[in-house]
Amino acid sequence: MGERPPSLEERIEEMGRQLELLARRVETLEGHTVDRPPEEAATPLPAAIAAPAPPEEYPLGEPADISEEVIGWASRASLLQRVATLCFLLVIALILRTITDNGLIGTLVGSAIGMGYATILMLAGWYQYRRGSPLAPVFAACGAVLMALIVVETHTRFLSLPLVPAYLTLMATGIGMAAISYQFTVFLPVSVGTLGMCLAGAAIDYPNPFFPYLAMVLFTANLLGFYAAGIRRCSWLRWIVLVVTLVMLQLWGTRVGLSLAGRLPSTSGLAIPTFLPLLAVFALMYPAVALMGIVRSGAARVTRFDFSLPTVNAFWAYLLARYAVRALEGSITLLGGAGVALAVAHGAAGLWLVKGRRVQGAHGTNSFLFAASVLLALALPDAVGSPLVALPLLAASAVGLAFLSERWESGGVRLTSYLLQLYATGVLAVTCVTSKPGDVPVAAAAVALLLGAASLAHYRWCRTHEPPVESQVFGRLDRNDLGAAVLLMGSLVSGFFMLRILDFQLLPALGGDPVTVFRCSQSIIINLAAIGLIITASVLRHRELRNVAILVLLVGGVKVFLYDFIGTKGVPLVLSVLSFGLAAALQSIILGRWQAAAKRESPDG
Repeated sequence: MGERPPSLEERIEEMGRQLELLARRVETLEGHTVDRPPEEAATPLPAAIAAPAPPEEYPLGEPADISEEVIGWASRASLLQRVATLCFLLVIALILRTITDNGLIGTLVGSAIGMGYATILMLAGWYQYRRGSPLAPVFAACGAVLMALIVVETHTRFLSLPLVPAYLTLMATGIGMAAISYQFTVFLPVSVGTLGMCLAGAAIDYPNPFFPYLAMVLFTANLLGFYAAGIRRCSWLRWIVLVVTLVMLQLWGTRVGLSLAGRLPSTSGLAIPTFLPLLAVFALMYPAVALMGIVRSGAARVTRFDFSLPTVNAFWAYLLARYAVRALEGSITLLGGAGVALAVAHGAAGLWLVKGRRVQGAHGTNSFLFAASVLLALALPDAVGSPLVALPLLAASAVGLAFLSERWESGGVRLTSYLLQLYATGVLAVTCVTSKPGDVPVAAAAVALLLGAASLAHYRWCRTHEPPVESQVFGRLDRNDLGAAVLLMGSLVSGFFMLRILDFQLLPALGGDPVTVFRCSQSIIINLAAIGLIITASVLRHRELRNVAILVLLVGGVKVFLYDFIGTKGVPLVLSVLSFGLAAALQSIILGRWQAAAKRESPDG
């Protein structure tokens, strides 16, 4: 028999004991906190008060087991209910698949039944979302995944579903799932539908799909991905769709080039005449999507996807188009002109973002200006027919971006101007180093002079105009704008190559072994530059110029002792070592006086 329940008197007595225990605990706590000496304050509480007996349901004095929390979470999330529903839905799909595989019904009939079943599941998911049921995601996701799998298998394995209906079915599935997400503001349907449409479209007839139809599916997937970005937790979807799109279009372009070169057989699936027009559609669609995403973000921080998309698109699309145009034996000059026009359009979009939105710091503007700089750097040499001729124009564009950065208070645009100027100098250096000295035209010296002047003017402007403190780059990573020193280094590099080109032209007048004289004369140029820099720095008391002079001296030392000593001899080598010794001695004297003057001017001096 069960125990007798406590009477009212017993309950009152138990309550009294609990109140007495509580009163003793309060009294003890007050005694430990009010005017007690340290030794008394450290006195532990009585065992009966400090550690009351654990409740009967936890005889070991432990809290509820973690499994209780897991069970509670699973109950709130309807996890087991969803898993069970998913299993039942899959069982029905497997039964239909088994019946079809055993030949009890025809393949076409079985595929139609399976696609109808997937459609019913998606409609059931819409109805469940309308009712607010926790099972709605299960029905919707299961229906979309089954539809993608059935379409791929029916077309690829059973060959009973034509190509056009297969792609249209995938597109209809993705659009239907996006409609469900739009109506109920949920992320799962559009994510599963778009991802299934994109991956299933790429899997159909891989690696030899009919690329124009596949491009239509990928175009729709990118538009749905843009919509999905407005829903929380869906930003990853756009990256996956973008990667799949770039890979498939890159595969298409590569196959077009190999087919025209005779390395691959030409097939109808390549549809060579449609490649460049469809590539242009994607190249225009991506900047438009990024522009709408930046506008949609308002004054908030621009997403990484919207910020990176214009640059990724510009770099990828132009290089792929150049490859295809060369394979098709088209006009590279015309392609370069189109690239320059598209770069100007990107710059106009950036300008509109500044004037149309009027957001402090011009958030998102640098996304398009950086893409415009990349396009200009790639397309301008093709448009003018010579990389060297394009370099002064790129340098002038970099200076113009610097002026705009101050007007718009944009640190990102300022950093873009640095990178564009550095790129122009780098192209000059690579061209001069990788070419034989005799193959570099004398006109390249004038180009180097213009680049050096532009870099120096750019550097002087930066030292008289501070970057915006609100910028993430200059406000956090480079508060002193040390990055502008690369502009000074670029000016010195351009000046060096200008003198190097002129030096090669004077070799016949210098006499001796041309190789030895040319090699050592370059070291002399570097060491003389170190001397000129340290003298200028001493006169102007310019610390940054002093540090650059030391760096140039180190470069000269490496050039003399690790390069000239190995392959040269005679008078040119003597002059090379002598020039370095003079530069080192002069810098030692000036730096010693600099330190002495600094000690005298310091408060502790």
